[in-house]
Parts: sequence; structure tokens; C-alpha cells
Amino acid sequence: MSGFLPISKKEMEERGWDAVDFACVTGDAYVDHPSFGMAILSRLLEDEGYRVGIIAQPDWRSGRDFMVFGQPKLGFLINGGNIDSMVAHYTAARRRRSTDAYSPGNKAGLRPDRAVTVYARKARECYPGVPVIIGGLEASLRRFAHYDYWDDKVRPSVLVDSGADLLSYGMGERQTLEIARRLAAGEDIASMTDIRGTCYLSPQPPSIPGALSCASYEKVAENRQSYAKAFLTQFNEQDAISGQTVIQKHGERYLVQNPPALPLEQEELDRVFELPYEKYYHPSYEKVGGVPAIEEVEFSIIHNRGCFGNCNFCSIASHQGRRVTCRSMDSVLREAEKMTRNPRFKGYIHDVGGPTANFRRPSCQKQLKAGLCKGKKCLAPRPCPALEADHSEYLELLRRLRALPRVKRVFIRSGIRFDYLMEDKNGAFFEELVKYHVSGQLKVAPEHCSAPVLDKMGKPHIETYDRFSKKFYELTKKVGKEQYLVPYLMSSHPGSTMKDAVTVALYLKRHNVRPEQVQDFYPTPGTVSTCMFHTGLDPFTMEPVYVPKDPSEKAMQRALLQYYRPENRRLVAQALRAAGREDLIGAGAQCLIPPEPGSRKAAPAPAAAVKKSRYSGSGRQKKKTDIGRKR
Repeated sequence: MSGFLPISKKEMEERGWDAVDFACVTGDAYVDHPSFGMAILSRLLEDEGYRVGIIAQPDWRSGRDFMVFGQPKLGFLINGGNIDSMVAHYTAARRRRSTDAYSPGNKAGLRPDRAVTVYARKARECYPGVPVIIGGLEASLRRFAHYDYWDDKVRPSVLVDSGADLLSYGMGERQTLEIARRLAAGEDIASMTDIRGTCYLSPQPPSIPGALSCASYEKVAENRQSYAKAFLTQFNEQDAISGQTVIQKHGERYLVQNPPALPLEQEELDRVFELPYEKYYHPSYEKVGGVPAIEEVEFSIIHNRGCFGNCNFCSIASHQGRRVTCRSMDSVLREAEKMTRNPRFKGYIHDVGGPTANFRRPSCQKQLKAGLCKGKKCLAPRPCPALEADHSEYLELLRRLRALPRVKRVFIRSGIRFDYLMEDKNGAFFEELVKYHVSGQLKVAPEHCSAPVLDKMGKPHIETYDRFSKKFYELTKKVGKEQYLVPYLMSSHPGSTMKDAVTVALYLKRHNVRPEQVQDFYPTPGTVSTCMFHTGLDPFTMEPVYVPKDPSEKAMQRALLQYYRPENRRLVAQALRAAGREDLIGAGAQCLIPPEPGSRKAAPAPAAAVKKSRYSGSGRQKKKTDIGRKR
């Protein structure tokens, strides 16, 4: 019998079951690996003694796949997959994607748009009396009335749209187990209104001490100032210690968000990651080429959760939370030792990371009792005086992993928070990072270089990145390696004018960096930046924010970040004229693009000024290919 959970009636019957307790419906292929949320919850329920079946990427056009196990005894658990189904389907330009790494054979179109809503409605249609619980990233970030970029309008809570009974937000382990235990005890799901980390709908205005109300769906849909204020209320209550209940009226019903679930303690997190995962995709996908998403995670290790970096365009604060929790070193080492016995293991651990690889402790001790500060960031625009920057435990973990038999190299690929690193007065981690843990290129995220834009992003100013870059290349030279920084850059973020985009282009030219790919800002539900994009207001100050929305302007801002490409010359010229910087069109060393042939500016420049660099990086190192990012 396969070690995977059953995906068919035959596999269920091979286990001697006549039905499942829970049918877990997901928009991804079935990959039994702890980087997939449904894999964690299904294995956790199995460990508690429940019978669990997996319905992966069901055909939503009929009910047949939803009925594969018959009627579940306790309920349906539904998520849209590891990423929002709309992000899985569409680019930032709203163009349909041609591939889907979370689907068998990399095939697109195997899940519906707005998968959580579609799946929940179909499950309800097939078995009207069975409880339906929605969760995962897509549900978590759409739990309130939210701006939807693809419709370009405000949509109601996904709990209203889907017709589900409960919405589980955040990572989900605590609330899922409590829901399961209470359902198994015979409790009606309609009475489960007190579970942390969940949202429910009430027909009456609930009377809850300390609860906060925000503007209704109808109000935020028509008034952008109301939307920004409501968003701030919701955002401020996402801390597990200080967060209060938040209520938002939808029509004649009331959406109630209970306070967030408490983060798992270290022993609990160890348990979650040491459940009996197969660490691979279901064998039924082999004939179509497998599931590409496994390639990045099969030989990677997640050691932490949460991120106090709290960038405004990132959804982690609203899903995993800002408080950092981590697994024990022994748990990580046990996973690594098991990994080395995998016949596919070649000696390389691809990543030891998480939301931010080098976070392994809370940013300060105060937050453990009082919660994280409202209206403040731990690292931006400058580090908080209370910040405790310490890499000693992470460094010890990496040393112990390097010492394991059959391990050749241990890499860090999931992202280093360079501003936190620069606050650590002990340089040992930085030195060993450069010496042992960079696979040729280290991805870091300055995102921009204009201070006003970085402020709207919630990122540190560029001077911090410059200090980091300088030190990185000094250490790289010291250890005698050829290694490079790959800077993540974003165009058209709220606050970015054409002049700001020109500033980035000049910075890249000055530092001889040529990003191969850049990312347009993508307004996904639930983030501060998306609130700015929709409302034109900074929710923290209620001050106006410039938002580049016109497709032609966005194309120009994007082209400026790759000004050196011949195919971008026309767009760059338009951008420079729009910014009043025609002085940067010419043959001089300071110019971004050459003049049109035959123009007065086309006179030959000194050889040193027109010599084309083949290299990327800081100017201190050489590299024969352009480097950049892909998201």
C-alpha cells in the first residue's frame, strides 16, 4: 500500500476504509511535502487518528471528483493551493500564464479561477449537509472585503462568496485540529464561533468585549478612504498577542474575525515537520512528467516561520505573522540525515530557509509578552533600537549540517535579509555565508533605490544595501571565489514616479548592474501596497500616494530598469522625455541610451565612454552573463 494518503476510492478501500472523515480539496497537484499547506494539515489530521483523503485539482465542471470518496463523515477542507489561484493563472499584466509549476507536467488550466470559491460551492452542491471549511493562502488573504486586481473592484469576503461554513486563516494547524475534534464530538459547525484563527458569518451583530468594527463591504466598495481606514484596522489586529476581534458587515450578515491563532511552540513545529511525509509528488503524476514545484523543495529545509521584516507588498504578515518561530536544531538535523538517504540526493542541500532565511529568533523580547508594535517596523526605514540581531544559533545549525556525512554543500537560496545581517556586530555568519553557502549567486532584495519609494515599500534605504554589497564583495575576494549578488528589483510600485524609475536606472548604470529580469508590482489581496494601489492613499497616514496605473507608463518604468537592452530604447527614450531627462539621451558616459542615428547627439564619444561592459555586479567583480530575477 502506498505511503501517500488515498486519492481514489480504490486507494481508500485498500486501507480498509468505507469512507473518509475529511476530504481535503486543493488546487495544487498532490505533493506530500511540508512546503505544501494541505500536506501538513492532512498529515496532522492522520496523526490524530482521522481518515483523510486527498482530492487534488478536481474537475470543477462536474461533481464526480468531489464524490470520489462518497460523503465525508466530518467535512471538506478546501484550499486553492500554495499560491492564489489568480496569481497562478495571470501575470502582473493580467496575461494568462502558459504553465503552472504546481500542476502535473507543468500544465496550466487544471484549477479554476478563484479556486477556493468554486471548490466550496461544488462541495456544497454535492453534499449539502457536510461542513465546508476553507483555508490556505487564497482564503486567508481574502477574508475581508478586498480589492481584486483582476476584476479591478472590491469583492466581498471569500467566506461570503464561497458559501463555506468557516474560514481558517493563517497557517492553520491549531484551528484545524480544534475544528476536527469538535466535529468528531458531534458539535454543529454553526456553533463554532470562538475558535482563534477563524472567521464566521453571524446573522446578528455580535456582542464581543473589545471587538472592533470596520466599514462595511458596501461602504469600502464605494469609498476609497473608508477602504483604507478599514484595511488599517484589519492590519493592526493581526498579532496573536495583541489582536482583537474585527467585525465587518456584509449585507445583512456580519463577518467576524476572531483573534489570530497562537504561533506553534518549537516542540509543536518540530512535530509538524517530522510527520511521515513522502517528500514527493504522488506516483500517478510520473507518466506526465511529475510536478515541477518539487524541484525547488525536495532537498531544501524549512527551519522557521514568520517574518518581522514586514515589507508592504508581502503577504506574510497577514498569513504567517510577524513573529518568528523556529524548529529545534535537532529536528532540522534529523530531516537532513533522512534526506541524505534519499537515492536522488546528490550531496547538496539546496536551501535552509523560510520566509526569511536568516531569521531564527524574534526581533526583540518585548514582543513575546506585548506583541509586535503597531504602526512600526523592526527594520525600516532604519532598525529599531530594541532590535536583537544575532546569527549565532543559525550559524551553529549550518555548521552542524555541513558536518553531516554525505553532505557536500549547504546553500541558502530563499533570501537573506541583508539589513538584519548588517546589524549583527559579530561578522562570523557573514564570513561563513560567503565562504560556504552561496551557490555562485546570492539573491537579495533592495527592490528600489529611491528613498520615497522604499518608504512606501517598507524597505530600508539603499545605503544599507550599498554597505552590504561592499562587504559581500570584500569577503568574496578574501576567500578567492567568483560570486555575485542578484538584486531583486520592482517597477511601478505605489509611490514610484517616472523620475524615481530614472533614479534606479542611473543607480544600475553607476554600479554596472544589469538585471536580466525585473518584476512589475503585482497587487495581490491583503497587502499594504495593494491598499495603496487601489485607494491612492497610504493607510498609515491617509496621505495621497502617486500610483502608476497607465499601462504605457508601467511599460516605461519597467524598461528603464533594463535601459541597456536595444529593444527597450524607444520606451526608455519616451520615459526620459516624460521625466524631463533628455540629457540622458546621447553618447556621453553618463547617458543611458544612445541618440537616434543621424541626430546631433550622435557624434562619437571617447572609447572609454562607449565601451560596453560585459559584466554585472558591483563593478568590483566580473561576470560574463547578465544577472537578474525571476518571480
